[in-house]
Amino acid sequence: MSHELIQAWLRDDPDPATAAELRGLLERAEAGDAAAEAELSSAFAGRLEFGTAGLRGRLGPGPARMNRVLVSQAAAGLALYLLDQGLAGSPVVVGHDARHNSAVFAKDTAEILAGAGLRPLLCDRALPTPVVAFGIGHFSCAAAVVVTASHNPPQDNGYKVYLGDGSQIVPPADAEIAARIDAAAARPLAEIPRSDDYRMIGDDLVAGYLARAASLVDPATPRELNWVYTAMHGVGGAIVDQLVAATGFPAPHQVAEQQQPDPDFPTVAFPNPEEPGAIDLALALARTVEADIAIANDPDADRCAIAAPFAGTWRMLSGDELGWLLADDALRRSTAGVYACSVVSSTLLATMAAAHGQPFQTTLTGFKWIGRVPGLVFGYEEAIGYCTDPAAVPDKDGITTALRVLALAARLKADGSSIAERLDQIATDYGVHLTSQLSFRVSDLSLITAAMARIRQAPPAALAGEPVEVVDLARGSADLLPTDGVLFSGRRVRVVVRPSGTEPKLKCYLQVALAPGADLAADRAQASTLMSQARDEMARALGL
Repeated sequence: MSHELIQAWLRDDPDPATAAELRGLLERAEAGDAAAEAELSSAFAGRLEFGTAGLRGRLGPGPARMNRVLVSQAAAGLALYLLDQGLAGSPVVVGHDARHNSAVFAKDTAEILAGAGLRPLLCDRALPTPVVAFGIGHFSCAAAVVVTASHNPPQDNGYKVYLGDGSQIVPPADAEIAARIDAAAARPLAEIPRSDDYRMIGDDLVAGYLARAASLVDPATPRELNWVYTAMHGVGGAIVDQLVAATGFPAPHQVAEQQQPDPDFPTVAFPNPEEPGAIDLALALARTVEADIAIANDPDADRCAIAAPFAGTWRMLSGDELGWLLADDALRRSTAGVYACSVVSSTLLATMAAAHGQPFQTTLTGFKWIGRVPGLVFGYEEAIGYCTDPAAVPDKDGITTALRVLALAARLKADGSSIAERLDQIATDYGVHLTSQLSFRVSDLSLITAAMARIRQAPPAALAGEPVEVVDLARGSADLLPTDGVLFSGRRVRVVVRPSGTEPKLKCYLQVALAPGADLAADRAQASTLMSQARDEMARALGL
C-alpha cells in the first residue's frame, strides 16, 4: 500500500464523505488499527475491474471501491471509446436507481460525457433499468449507462454500460473501454473536462416505455385477477402501478413495507427475490388476501419472480419454471422466431421450441448474449431474468415480464385453470424437469479458483448413479465461446458449475429430466430423489 497513492487519491476525491472516510482509515492504520490497515490494503490493492457487467462493488474510497473518482474515470473512458468509434455528438442516455450515491454518480457521468462532446440525456428520477435500456432505441442513442447494483447488498453500487444495439457490452468492447478507463485514470481528475450541457429526461421516456409495454397485451385478454406485488424496496413500483392502470388489470395488493425505494433494504437480508426470506412478506399477504399469484421485482426491476399456490401451499416458482410458462404461453400463441436461454438454464426450452417448429439457441450466461440472438422472440435465464419484448428491450425486463404473467394468469383463471395446473400440463407433455442450484458465497475469491481447479482435475465420473460426460466450457465449442465453467451431462442428470459474474459466489446449476410418464406424482418423486443425490455428490466434489 503506497502512502503516495493514498494522498493522490485524496487530492482527486471530490466527495467529502469518502475523503473523510479515507482520512479516518489512514489515521487509525497509522495508530496501529489492524482492521483499518486491512481495509486500506484491500481498497488500494488494485482497480475494480471493468468487464462485460460494467463495474460493481462496495461503496467507499479507493480504486477497488465504487466512488465518484472511479465512476468519473469510467465515464471518461467510455467517452473516449465512443469518440474513437466516430460517435461524437451522439446522444447517450444516463439513468440510475435509488441506491446510495446513484444519482450523484449519474450526474458525474452526464457532465463528463457532455464535456467530451457527447449529448447526454440524464434521467430526472430513479428509474428501472429496463426503462433506461428502452431509451436507447427510443432516443436513437449510441450508448447508455445505468448506475445500479441490481439485487446486490445495500453497501454496493454498480455501473452498467449498453451500446447502441440496446444490449450490454460483450468482448472486445469491454477490454477496449477498460483500456481507455486506465488511460483516463492516469490523469488528475481535475483535468477531465466537464460540462452541464446535457438534457434532462423523464416523462417522455416513461410515456414511451408505458405505451410500448401496454401494446403487448391483447385487448381481448381477460383482466380478472387477485394478485400481490412487491417492489423489494426498489424503483419498479411507480412504473408497475402506471402500467397496470394503463392496461386495465386490477391494482395489486402491495407489500407496503417494501413498496417505496429504500437504499438500505431494511426488511430483507439480500434484496433479491431468489434469496431465502426475501418474499416472505409477499407470501404472507398473498395468503391473507387469498391471491391468485404474487409477483416480485428486484430493486432495479430487471428481474421478476412469481409465487403461486400449489395444492393449497404457496411457494415461489424457480426461474426455470417461470421461463417454461412464458415460453409455453408464447408458443401456444404462435409467436414465431428464435427462443433462447443460457447454458446454465434448463434444456426444456429447446424441447418445447422444437415441438412447435421454432428455432432454439443456447447462449453463454447473461443477457448480453441472449439479447443479441438474431431473430429472438423470447429469451430467459434461470436467475429470474426474462426478455419478453426483444424488439424494444433486448435485455431482461422485470416489468414487461410481470405484465406477461398477469395476462397469462388471468387467461388461466378465466379458463378455470391455474399456474400450478399449467405446470402440470407442461410436465405431462414434455416429462418432469426439476432444476436446483447450489450456491457458495465466499469472502476469499481464491476459494472459488481452487474449487474450479479441483472439479477440473478430479471430476466425478457419475452423478446420481449414472455416467456423465464432462465438458470443460473454457475450451469453447462451435456453439459457445469459451467461458469459465464445467458441464456434466448424463441421460437424466445435467450439471453446470461456474463462478458468478456479479457476486463472490460459486454456483452449481442442476437439472434432472425424465421422459413423459403415466404417473406425474411418481415421476416427480423420482426426480426429487435423483436431485438430492446429485446435489450431495456435487457439494462433496467441490469441497466447499
